[in-house]
Amino acid sequence: MDGLVEFKTEDGVRVVVEGVEDEDGARLVSRGDGPARAASTFEDSLDGVRAAAASALRVFRDGSLRPDAVELEFGVKLSAEAGAVIAKGSAEGHLVVRLSWSPEPSPTRPESPDAAALS
Repeated sequence: MDGLVEFKTEDGVRVVVEGVEDEDGARLVSRGDGPARAASTFEDSLDGVRAAAASALRVFRDGSLRPDAVELEFGVKLSAEAGAVIAKGSAEGHLVVRLSWSPEPSPTRPESPDAAALS
C-alpha cells in the first residue's frame, strides 16, 4: 500500500488520501506517526485536472460534432509533491469520454404515444 498524504482544503478541513508510488518504485514516507503533508491545498492540487477537463470539454463541444452532453472521466491520483496526477488506467492512460445526442422530435408527429393519447 502506498503512503498516506494529508491535504487541507481552503476551509481548513483535513483530507487524507492514499498517495501514489512514483515510477522508480520510491515511496512517500511520512515524518512521525501521521501521513505526509501535501505542499499545497486540496483545491490547488486539483487545478491541473480542472484545466485538463476544461480543455477537453472545449475540444468536444466545439467543431462539427456538437453533442448535447459531454461526460469526461479522469482517474486521478494525489501526490504530496505533485498534487493531482491524471492516473494511468490502462497501458496508455486514463480518460473516458462519452458524447450523447438527444433525438429531435418530429414536428409532424407527437413525441410519444402518451402525448397522442392526451390530445
